[in-house]
Amino acid sequence: MNWEMLAAIGQLAAVLVGIPSLIYLAVQIRDQTKERRHSAVNALTVQWGDMTNALHDSAELSDIFLRGAQSFTDLDPVSKLRFSAFFNRFVNYFEAMYFAHRDGILTGAAWSKVERTMSDLVACPGVQQWWQVRRHWHTEEFGRMIDAIIASRAEPEALSIYGIHLDKPQP
Repeated sequence: MNWEMLAAIGQLAAVLVGIPSLIYLAVQIRDQTKERRHSAVNALTVQWGDMTNALHDSAELSDIFLRGAQSFTDLDPVSKLRFSAFFNRFVNYFEAMYFAHRDGILTGAAWSKVERTMSDLVACPGVQQWWQVRRHWHTEEFGRMIDAIIASRAEPEALSIYGIHLDKPQP
């Protein structure tokens, strides 16, 4: 056996030992990525839940929200501020979830649920009035997506369960 043959055997042994290590590393990276995705979605879900708690914790805010969804322009200045602050948080979460979906973190099924919620809310005339004033606070990409939902002219049914029937916004 010469040195060249020993070197070849050594290289073969290194490959045979290295391949399982690379497979193990790939599995670990995949599992960590999956865990990070779950953590990100969980964080968004917890934040969303915390925010919606404000509606059931405050009858006053709930009243402002329902009136603002009907007509943002008819709210008094303080109610406009409160509606705007609350709804901007709503839209910020929608935007975060949109980009999480676009980047492959949020699954299609989870995004569909968020998109249906968004569609119901942006169909409300008061929300559309608010959007016209505050659209510039959000990214262009997300803004185009909301604009497309509004352009679909869906019937505003989100609040009908509460006995509020909104007229379809006029062009």
